[in-house]
Amino acid sequence: MSRIWCERAWLGPEGVADNILLDTDDGGAITHVGTAPRPDPAAGVLTLDGVVFPAAANAHSHAFHRALRGRTHTGRGDFWTWREQMYRAAGALTPAKYERLATAVFAEMVTAGFSSVAEFHYVHHRPDGAAYGSAAAGAGPDGAGSGNQDDGDDEAAEHAMELALCRAAAAAGIRLTLLDTCYLAGGIGKPLAPEQQRFGDGDVHAWLDRLDSLRKAVAARFDPAQITVGAALHSVRGVPESALPVIAERLSPKLPLHIHLSEQPAENEACQAEYGVTPAGLLARHGLLSPRLSAVHATHLTDEDIVLLGGAGATVVMCPTTEADLADGIGPARALADAGAMIALGTDQHAVVDPWLEMRALEHGERLASGQRGRFTPDELLQAASAGARAAMATPTAGIALGMACDLVAVKPDSMRTVGSGPGQLPLTATSADVTAVVVGGELLAANGIHSRLGQPADLLAAALKEIA
Repeated sequence: MSRIWCERAWLGPEGVADNILLDTDDGGAITHVGTAPRPDPAAGVLTLDGVVFPAAANAHSHAFHRALRGRTHTGRGDFWTWREQMYRAAGALTPAKYERLATAVFAEMVTAGFSSVAEFHYVHHRPDGAAYGSAAAGAGPDGAGSGNQDDGDDEAAEHAMELALCRAAAAAGIRLTLLDTCYLAGGIGKPLAPEQQRFGDGDVHAWLDRLDSLRKAVAARFDPAQITVGAALHSVRGVPESALPVIAERLSPKLPLHIHLSEQPAENEACQAEYGVTPAGLLARHGLLSPRLSAVHATHLTDEDIVLLGGAGATVVMCPTTEADLADGIGPARALADAGAMIALGTDQHAVVDPWLEMRALEHGERLASGQRGRFTPDELLQAASAGARAAMATPTAGIALGMACDLVAVKPDSMRTVGSGPGQLPLTATSADVTAVVVGGELLAANGIHSRLGQPADLLAAALKEIA
């Protein structure tokens, strides 16, 4: 149980209020919201100055993509040329190296103001496609594993890569929804390429069986309020149509389901040529459009696609800084929201890790595409950055209200960037550099860019990136 006092706090539609006092239970959920004067320093109350908001939910992440930041910007190219560099980064990962990199990335997220992340994970196996945990997998002539010595027992563990990500999240204190991803093809009608072998499970039944085993393994080791497992389909390029009815029938309805959808025009063209419908239409054909679905990117949609996604009450996870970095395009976020879709935000390949810049980029993209300002209000941006991910996550999302997770972020309102801003308009002016405190489950996890358990994330990132360079 903890008590937290906020100098000012954003309470949602009610706006910003002064002198807010929060009580939490032992699980870190809010049990009381009231007002009180500033507490005495000896009272043992955590005091947060500035303006306090619900912590952000990162609804789409590939942690290992952080290794590409600042290393992919020479020469011309597009998403497809960037993807070749991404494959090389994936090929360098071992369980131990990935745990260290992900710990650093998750610590960076926490200090920026994120308290939860949906990690879209498909680096399941050894680079040659052999499973971790198999006695024969990767064995050399003497029966020894072929993994690096620094990986120790991790190389022999079943679900080695997945459990490495879980341990990384536990170390950083971030809530993790591990989206175990089905990845069966290298494109529509194409087998997996050599660099994609470690992503695949052979067929949809093997993926579903491994997913079930992983869920049991994670549930036995971690608190479900902090770390749990969801599901993802890589894309209609990576999952053949024949697998979709099996997934619709066998996948637990309790699990959130994510998919990369219509990120590139080439994906739409290939889907239309093979199946006669768009990617959204293909999901609708097999009953996979529902409120539990999160469609990531959804950049290149038809008007009918927008109606389908909105009518299903699906979540659409926009990743505006990544979509700009990869030259993907500007998705129809306002039209999707108006059609009934829930908008959430993610950092995807981590061109930046900053919820404030994602909020701003969402609105700025809409302005550039429409020629109009105010397409999303600041309140709508804050909702997209937090509660918008509630259907996309299998762990709690934040909100300053009874029963919500006490995950908070305090922002300095008088920095060089924010001075003069109305407190409710900070999503249009603040950056992660203005975050002074981050609370997860009632615990202060970061202050002024330093993680309370792990120290300076930049130091962790430097060491992890050096290992996989």
